[in-house]
Amino acid sequence: MSRLVTGIGELVTQDAELGTLHDAAILVEDGLIGWVGPAGAAPAADSRVDVGGRTVVPGFVDPHSHLVYDGDRADEFAARMAGVRYDGGGIARTVTATRAASDDVLRALLASRVAEMRSQGTTTVEIKSGYGLTVADEVRALRLAGEVTPETTFLGAHVVPAGSRPDDYVALVAGEMLAACAPHARWIDVFCEPGSPHAFDGDQARTVLEAGAAAGLQLRVHGNQLGHGPGVALAVELGAASVDHCTFLTDADVAALAGGDTVATLLPGVEFSTRSPYPDARRLLAAGATVALATDCNPGTCNSSSMPLMIALAVREMGLTPTEALWAATAGGAQALRRTDIGVLRPGMRADLAVLDAPNHLHLAYRPGVPLARALDVTG
Repeated sequence: MSRLVTGIGELVTQDAELGTLHDAAILVEDGLIGWVGPAGAAPAADSRVDVGGRTVVPGFVDPHSHLVYDGDRADEFAARMAGVRYDGGGIARTVTATRAASDDVLRALLASRVAEMRSQGTTTVEIKSGYGLTVADEVRALRLAGEVTPETTFLGAHVVPAGSRPDDYVALVAGEMLAACAPHARWIDVFCEPGSPHAFDGDQARTVLEAGAAAGLQLRVHGNQLGHGPGVALAVELGAASVDHCTFLTDADVAALAGGDTVATLLPGVEFSTRSPYPDARRLLAAGATVALATDCNPGTCNSSSMPLMIALAVREMGLTPTEALWAATAGGAQALRRTDIGVLRPGMRADLAVLDAPNHLHLAYRPGVPLARALDVTG
């Protein structure tokens, strides 16, 4: 079955940089893009949908989220707004609540959060475990995440659980827990922050990542969020697809990112929600690094599922232009997930589209907080 999406006022394909077409159309065949071009030259199709002069962009790709959880930490947010510094300790509260929740409760919460993302234009999302921290609970989180996305990440090394010795817990994560979780995950991640009493230092992070690679998982890193540290350098050295946060970077970190293929995934909602300094995205782009945007949607440090908000914050606070921010939220996110079938609209790619109730893509940053974007269902 084929379907023609027509009446597109502005089409941002991200093919050849911005790749903007006006008065455009897209032919979708069996979930893939079959043709892109001027509406007047569109081929015949079995059905069509007219978007009424609106803007169409690639569906947003969110390469960093923590959606499998129960519980609420709004009080922590209020405390941070009053000046309390974030150190990662509140994760333990979510672990307790998540362990106590049933599969059905977690599944319903997860479905609701994914639907919320789609309602704002996100069509691909990566989901991490990390709120279980036992073998059985981490497997459960990954199993549930795998019901809604292929981009599942084992994050047993999120924090050291209360009462555990760090080295003993690292051995568990890199041993029994990894063996049980690897069949349910595509990725492995670690919270590498030597300055935090709850996270993992460079040697511990290396142990986890190398074990994950040996088990066939691809690598991601939480790094350089709370201060300068080894996370970025380790991610680049080990060939991680992405190092996420990148709030505190040395010149050597920037050079390493520019010289490798590890994507710097920036999470501006975290800085918004923790009163932390924003990363300097302009510095990264000027050096030649690849930048992606993600929500880091989680109950503690950014309880937002809105990629449009991340785009607006990246423009206002991190030095990106609206066009650069949109690229980072689509094609950049695809690169952070090492996906070659999403993030760009051209023949052969997945027909993951977002429609904006706006005349052009600039409105994503120009009208922050306004619900302009939604995923476009092209299945008929």
